Amino acid sequence: MTVAPDHDSRMLTALVQLHDALRAAPLTLDVPGAVELRAARQQLISQLEDYVLPRQMTVEAPLLAVVGGSTGSGKSTLVNSIVGRRVTAPGLLRPTTRSAVLVHHPDDAKWFGQDRLLPDLVRVTEATDDRHSLQLVPSDTIPPGLALLDAPDVDSVEEGNRLLAAQLLAAADLWLFVTSAARYSDQVPWQHLKVAAERSTSVAIVLDRTPADAVRTVAAHLARMLASRGLKDSPLFTVAEAPVSEEGLLDARVVADVRAWLVSLAEDPGARSAVVRQTLDGTVRSLARQAHGLADALAQQLEAADALRQAAVTAYADAGERAVVAATDGSLLRGEVAVRWREFAGNGELLRSLEGRVGLIRDRLVNAVKGSGQQAERVSVAIESAVELMVVDHAEDAATATAAAWAELGTAGPLLGDADDLGRASGSLRRSVEGEVRAWQQQLTDLVKADDAERRTSRYLAYGARGLAVTLAVCVLADAAPDDTESGAEVGRTLLDAVFGAEHTATLVARGRADLRRRIGTLLGGERARALGILDGLGLDAEVGRQVRAAARRVDDRRYEQSRVDDAPLP
Repeated sequence: MTVAPDHDSRMLTALVQLHDALRAAPLTLDVPGAVELRAARQQLISQLEDYVLPRQMTVEAPLLAVVGGSTGSGKSTLVNSIVGRRVTAPGLLRPTTRSAVLVHHPDDAKWFGQDRLLPDLVRVTEATDDRHSLQLVPSDTIPPGLALLDAPDVDSVEEGNRLLAAQLLAAADLWLFVTSAARYSDQVPWQHLKVAAERSTSVAIVLDRTPADAVRTVAAHLARMLASRGLKDSPLFTVAEAPVSEEGLLDARVVADVRAWLVSLAEDPGARSAVVRQTLDGTVRSLARQAHGLADALAQQLEAADALRQAAVTAYADAGERAVVAATDGSLLRGEVAVRWREFAGNGELLRSLEGRVGLIRDRLVNAVKGSGQQAERVSVAIESAVELMVVDHAEDAATATAAAWAELGTAGPLLGDADDLGRASGSLRRSVEGEVRAWQQQLTDLVKADDAERRTSRYLAYGARGLAVTLAVCVLADAAPDDTESGAEVGRTLLDAVFGAEHTATLVARGRADLRRRIGTLLGGERARALGILDGLGLDAEVGRQVRAAARRVDDRRYEQSRVDDAPLP
């Protein structure tokens, strides 16, 4: 085999791209298996940050052996005994180890700075119970090229310890997995060993605290278990049960085999590199495989988001259509609006003023409208209030329908909890409706003022544009009303026909109705945008999944290229 360079920039680039793609690929929606997928995604990101990327940049760094295992298996005592002095605290109380302790040769200190392995753990030099710290202990009894990291129990009663243990094992070049005669068949440690086998992680097993007369029997059974689980090539060491000194150390002869094997790895660059590369390559292979699965999961997320989006669009579209119907079917010309309109129309007084000659019509209209500005304003205010309430009611209905549809789909759980009153109309809607209705009525006034081409009604318009605009508003609100409605809008329609002519009145009403419909659509569209904005904020699109898959393929391609180089015959 040829020896690959210590630093593969192409593989490093591919891994960085995979890391960035995973970071940009949220799994927020509650699709089936989402909880497990989120955990898997975070594990991939963490392993890239904690181990793969730092190790890929520094393949020549010391071999990191993480000492992990079951509660009470004697990990800390074993570490102290291998080092030859007390560097980590053993004890009878459980859990004992709460923070990570890394022992290294003084000459290797440069390899374990904050920017190296496990960068999120703060480097300290004193013992601490802070799980977010990594205590660095230099010791010249550890050979250069090797570092021992004492991890918490993988089956600790404290979840924080279990999570830290898993994080540390995922950052190991070599697992020195410690168990005992009483604990070697426990399920939790074997779950971790299964992961190691799947990743081709280098593993050595230490059967600790085993009575001398049971060592052979237990070791044989443990070896069979290892073989059946894909770990038949893992070295198996036994440490017989022995007294512990006041310093917390076993006799050096008890741990001599384990220490000699570790020292031999540290002193043999080829063997050390083989262990590192086996674990690194297996981890990279596993990362790429799992990334493809996450790309599939992202497609499910996208489908779920599309379903939620369609539910919101449908709810607001239905509400918008109902609001437009309610705005033009005469239903708003009731209550306060009806009262104010009757006051303004004078129970037919406007119509009676139209009788007689055209000149008299003009004069009477002028006289009638001159004193009706206040009444016209009252009608306008009543219309504004009625339209506002109607639009807000339909927005509330749409918000409620959207929230109910999302809940029924069952994928929006996190969004329903985080959304700001998704099931209610926004707090600013009333003010927005108020502004739009006023703008609509002003538009009606502008339409009336603009329609004076023949100047036949110029004197009237100079005094009565506001009154005619209010009358036009009433006609719009009753445009789709049944013929037998009691809205009183027929009075206004007759008035507009007399002033503008029936054909042009129809045009004015149509333009007023179209403008009102547009404004209602704008208002409800703004409300719909709140729900769609929540979905947009997830950052989900088809490109995200493609980027994850493409990044995983680049990693696979580079692994394949590396394997061809490694398998090429020597010249």
